[in-house]
Amino acid sequence: MNTEARNVTIKVGIYDQRNLNYPAVQVVRAVVSSFTRPRRILLAESDNHQGKALDRLQVWKEVFSNRVVPFDLSHDPNVREGSVCGERIQFSHALFKPNVLVSLHVLRRGTGGSIFKNLLGLVPDTRKERFHDNLGAALVDMAEAIGGIDLAILDGTYAYGGEWKEGEPLLRERRDLLVVGRDAVAVETVGAALVGEDSLSIPSLVVAKNRKLGETNINRIEVLGEPLETLKGQ
Repeated sequence: MNTEARNVTIKVGIYDQRNLNYPAVQVVRAVVSSFTRPRRILLAESDNHQGKALDRLQVWKEVFSNRVVPFDLSHDPNVREGSVCGERIQFSHALFKPNVLVSLHVLRRGTGGSIFKNLLGLVPDTRKERFHDNLGAALVDMAEAIGGIDLAILDGTYAYGGEWKEGEPLLRERRDLLVVGRDAVAVETVGAALVGEDSLSIPSLVVAKNRKLGETNINRIEVLGEPLETLKGQ
Protein backbone atom coordinates (compact mmCIF):
# COMPACT_ATOMS: atom_id res chain seq x y z
CA MET A 1 0.00 0.00 0.00
CA ASN A 2 2.88 2.37 0.69
CA THR A 3 3.91 2.95 -2.90
CA GLU A 4 4.25 5.82 -5.36
CA ALA A 5 1.97 3.94 -7.72
CA ARG A 6 -1.13 4.40 -5.51
CA ASN A 7 -2.58 7.52 -3.93
CA VAL A 8 -4.32 7.25 -0.55
CA THR A 9 -7.85 8.28 0.38
CA ILE A 10 -8.45 8.44 4.13
CA LYS A 11 -12.17 8.56 4.94
CA VAL A 12 -12.13 10.32 8.28
CA GLY A 13 -15.26 10.14 10.43
CA ILE A 14 -16.65 13.49 11.50
CA TYR A 15 -20.39 14.07 11.67
CA ASP A 16 -20.60 17.12 13.91
CA GLN A 17 -17.35 18.57 15.23
CA ARG A 18 -19.18 19.91 18.29
CA ASN A 19 -19.62 16.31 19.53
CA LEU A 20 -15.80 15.99 19.60
CA ASN A 21 -15.96 12.32 18.58
CA TYR A 22 -13.62 12.44 15.63
CA PRO A 23 -10.04 11.18 15.15
CA ALA A 24 -7.43 13.18 17.03
CA VAL A 25 -5.11 15.44 15.07
CA GLN A 26 -2.06 13.55 16.30
CA VAL A 27 -3.54 10.24 15.12
CA VAL A 28 -4.38 11.60 11.68
CA ARG A 29 -0.87 13.03 11.45
CA ALA A 30 0.64 9.67 12.41
CA VAL A 31 -1.47 7.81 9.84
CA VAL A 32 -0.54 10.29 7.13
CA SER A 33 3.14 10.10 8.08
CA SER A 34 3.10 6.31 7.80
CA PHE A 35 2.40 6.64 4.07
CA THR A 36 5.83 7.87 3.07
CA ARG A 37 5.73 7.10 -0.66
CA PRO A 38 2.31 8.03 -2.11
CA ARG A 39 2.40 11.36 -3.90
CA ARG A 40 -1.06 12.43 -2.79
CA ILE A 41 -3.14 11.76 0.32
CA LEU A 42 -6.78 12.85 0.49
CA LEU A 43 -8.60 13.43 3.79
CA ALA A 44 -12.12 12.80 2.58
CA GLU A 45 -15.62 13.58 3.81
CA SER A 46 -19.01 14.47 2.33
CA ASP A 47 -21.57 17.15 3.05
CA ASN A 48 -24.17 16.36 5.70
CA HIS A 49 -26.89 18.13 7.65
CA GLN A 50 -24.27 19.55 10.02
CA GLY A 51 -22.24 21.31 7.36
CA LYS A 52 -20.08 21.23 4.27
CA ALA A 53 -17.37 18.61 4.04
CA LEU A 54 -14.56 21.08 3.48
CA ASP A 55 -15.64 23.13 6.50
CA ARG A 56 -15.74 20.12 8.82
CA LEU A 57 -12.39 18.85 7.56
CA GLN A 58 -10.76 22.03 8.87
CA VAL A 59 -10.40 20.39 12.29
CA TRP A 60 -7.32 18.71 10.74
CA LYS A 61 -6.03 21.78 8.91
CA GLU A 62 -2.64 21.62 10.60
CA VAL A 63 -2.06 18.28 8.86
CA PHE A 64 -2.73 19.72 5.40
CA SER A 65 0.19 20.23 3.03
CA ASN A 66 0.98 20.17 -0.66
CA ARG A 67 0.72 16.38 -0.43
CA VAL A 68 -2.09 16.02 2.13
CA VAL A 69 -5.27 17.78 1.05
CA PRO A 70 -8.93 17.91 2.13
CA PHE A 71 -11.28 16.29 -0.37
CA ASP A 72 -15.00 16.80 -0.85
CA LEU A 73 -16.78 13.55 -1.77
CA SER A 74 -20.02 15.43 -2.50
CA HIS A 75 -18.77 17.53 -5.42
CA ASP A 76 -16.43 15.29 -7.36
CA PRO A 77 -17.29 15.50 -11.08
CA ASN A 78 -15.48 12.19 -11.67
CA VAL A 79 -17.77 9.47 -10.29
CA ARG A 80 -18.47 5.77 -10.62
CA GLU A 81 -21.81 4.12 -10.02
CA GLY A 82 -22.44 1.54 -7.32
CA SER A 83 -25.52 -0.22 -5.94
CA VAL A 84 -26.64 0.23 -2.34
CA CYS A 85 -29.81 -1.58 -1.28
CA GLY A 86 -31.00 -1.49 -4.88
CA GLU A 87 -30.30 2.23 -5.31
CA ARG A 88 -27.70 3.46 -7.77
CA ILE A 89 -25.25 5.82 -6.06
CA GLN A 90 -22.69 8.04 -7.78
CA PHE A 91 -19.54 7.55 -5.70
CA SER A 92 -16.42 9.69 -5.96
CA HIS A 93 -13.64 8.18 -8.06
CA ALA A 94 -11.26 8.74 -5.12
CA LEU A 95 -12.83 5.77 -3.29
CA PHE A 96 -11.92 3.20 -5.93
CA LYS A 97 -8.79 1.27 -6.80
CA PRO A 98 -6.00 1.91 -7.58
CA ASN A 99 -6.33 4.36 -4.66
CA VAL A 100 -5.75 2.90 -1.20
CA LEU A 101 -8.88 3.39 0.92
CA VAL A 102 -8.45 3.87 4.67
CA SER A 103 -11.44 4.00 7.04
CA LEU A 104 -10.40 5.97 10.14
CA HIS A 105 -12.84 6.58 12.98
CA VAL A 106 -13.01 6.57 16.77
CA LEU A 107 -13.58 3.81 19.31
CA ARG A 108 -17.16 4.06 20.54
CA ARG A 109 -19.93 2.12 22.21
CA GLY A 110 -23.23 1.31 20.59
CA THR A 111 -24.54 -0.95 17.86
CA GLY A 112 -23.68 1.45 15.05
CA GLY A 113 -20.02 0.50 15.09
CA SER A 114 -17.32 2.75 13.67
CA ILE A 115 -15.34 1.42 10.72
CA PHE A 116 -18.38 0.51 8.63
CA LYS A 117 -20.63 3.30 9.94
CA ASN A 118 -17.94 5.67 8.68
CA LEU A 119 -18.83 4.55 5.15
CA LEU A 120 -22.23 6.25 5.36
CA GLY A 121 -20.24 9.39 4.61
CA LEU A 122 -19.41 8.00 1.16
CA VAL A 123 -22.94 8.89 0.06
CA PRO A 124 -22.50 12.25 -1.66
CA ASP A 125 -25.88 13.81 -0.84
CA THR A 126 -27.13 14.87 2.60
CA ARG A 127 -30.10 12.47 2.72
CA LYS A 128 -28.04 9.66 4.20
CA GLU A 129 -30.72 8.85 6.80
CA ARG A 130 -32.75 7.04 4.13
CA PHE A 131 -30.46 4.05 4.68
CA HIS A 132 -30.95 3.90 8.46
CA ASP A 133 -33.78 1.35 8.31
CA ASN A 134 -31.47 -1.19 6.66
CA LEU A 135 -28.15 0.23 7.78
CA GLY A 136 -26.13 -2.97 8.16
CA ALA A 137 -26.80 -4.12 4.60
CA ALA A 138 -26.38 -0.59 3.24
CA LEU A 139 -22.95 -0.13 4.81
CA VAL A 140 -21.66 -3.47 3.61
CA ASP A 141 -23.10 -2.76 0.14
CA MET A 142 -21.09 0.46 0.14
CA ALA A 143 -17.91 -1.36 1.11
CA GLU A 144 -18.41 -3.90 -1.65
CA ALA A 145 -19.43 -1.27 -4.22
CA ILE A 146 -16.10 0.53 -3.91
CA GLY A 147 -13.99 -2.61 -3.81
CA GLY A 148 -13.48 -2.91 -0.05
CA ILE A 149 -11.54 -1.17 2.71
CA ASP A 150 -7.78 -1.57 2.36
CA LEU A 151 -6.90 -0.46 5.89
CA ALA A 152 -9.14 0.00 8.96
CA ILE A 153 -8.02 2.17 11.87
CA LEU A 154 -9.77 2.80 15.18
CA ASP A 155 -8.53 5.81 17.09
CA GLY A 156 -8.89 4.75 20.71
CA THR A 157 -7.37 7.87 22.23
CA TYR A 158 -10.78 7.99 23.90
CA ALA A 159 -13.69 5.57 24.05
CA TYR A 160 -16.92 7.42 23.39
CA GLY A 161 -20.38 6.62 24.70
CA GLY A 162 -23.44 8.04 26.35
CA GLU A 163 -26.50 9.61 24.82
CA TRP A 164 -25.97 11.53 21.61
CA LYS A 165 -27.24 15.10 21.74
CA GLU A 166 -26.90 17.47 18.84
CA GLY A 167 -24.17 20.01 19.37
CA GLU A 168 -22.93 18.60 22.69
CA PRO A 169 -19.70 16.67 23.39
CA LEU A 170 -20.16 12.95 23.96
CA LEU A 171 -19.04 11.29 27.16
CA ARG A 172 -15.56 9.87 26.78
CA GLU A 173 -12.86 8.12 28.75
CA ARG A 174 -9.15 8.11 28.03
CA ARG A 175 -7.91 4.81 26.58
CA ASP A 176 -4.82 5.65 24.48
CA LEU A 177 -5.34 2.73 22.10
CA LEU A 178 -4.95 2.26 18.37
CA VAL A 179 -6.40 -0.68 16.44
CA VAL A 180 -5.10 -1.18 12.91
CA GLY A 181 -5.70 -4.01 10.47
CA ARG A 182 -6.25 -5.05 6.86
CA ASP A 183 -9.40 -7.01 7.78
CA ALA A 184 -11.94 -4.26 8.48
CA VAL A 185 -14.41 -6.76 9.93
CA ALA A 186 -11.81 -8.03 12.40
CA VAL A 187 -10.84 -4.48 13.41
CA GLU A 188 -14.49 -3.62 14.07
CA THR A 189 -14.84 -6.85 16.06
CA VAL A 190 -11.83 -6.02 18.22
CA GLY A 191 -13.18 -2.51 18.74
CA ALA A 192 -16.47 -3.92 19.94
CA ALA A 193 -14.67 -6.20 22.39
CA LEU A 194 -12.66 -3.29 23.77
CA VAL A 195 -15.83 -1.42 24.74
CA GLY A 196 -17.70 -4.48 25.98
CA GLU A 197 -20.00 -4.92 22.99
CA ASP A 198 -21.00 -8.18 21.32
CA SER A 199 -19.74 -7.89 17.75
CA LEU A 200 -22.90 -9.52 16.43
CA SER A 201 -24.99 -6.79 18.01
CA ILE A 202 -23.60 -4.56 15.24
CA PRO A 203 -25.79 -5.09 12.14
CA SER A 204 -23.02 -4.39 9.63
CA LEU A 205 -20.89 -7.14 11.18
CA VAL A 206 -23.76 -9.62 10.98
CA VAL A 207 -24.13 -8.84 7.27
CA ALA A 208 -20.37 -9.00 6.73
CA LYS A 209 -20.21 -12.37 8.48
CA ASN A 210 -23.02 -13.74 6.33
CA ARG A 211 -21.22 -12.56 3.20
CA LYS A 212 -17.94 -14.07 4.46
CA LEU A 213 -16.10 -10.76 4.24
CA GLY A 214 -14.03 -11.04 7.41
CA GLU A 215 -13.62 -12.50 10.86
CA THR A 216 -16.18 -11.78 13.60
CA ASN A 217 -15.04 -14.44 16.07
CA ILE A 218 -12.77 -12.63 18.51
CA ASN A 219 -11.12 -15.94 19.46
CA ARG A 220 -9.88 -16.37 15.89
CA ILE A 221 -8.37 -12.90 15.56
CA GLU A 222 -4.66 -12.52 16.23
CA VAL A 223 -4.11 -9.33 18.20
CA LEU A 224 -0.53 -8.13 18.32
CA GLY A 225 0.81 -5.74 20.94
CA GLU A 226 -0.89 -5.51 24.30
CA PRO A 227 -3.04 -8.53 25.31
CA LEU A 228 -6.67 -7.90 24.48
CA GLU A 229 -7.88 -9.01 27.91
CA THR A 230 -5.62 -6.41 29.53
CA LEU A 231 -6.92 -3.66 27.28
CA LYS A 232 -10.55 -4.64 27.90
CA GLY A 233 -9.92 -4.13 31.58
CA GLN A 234 -8.84 -0.53 31.22
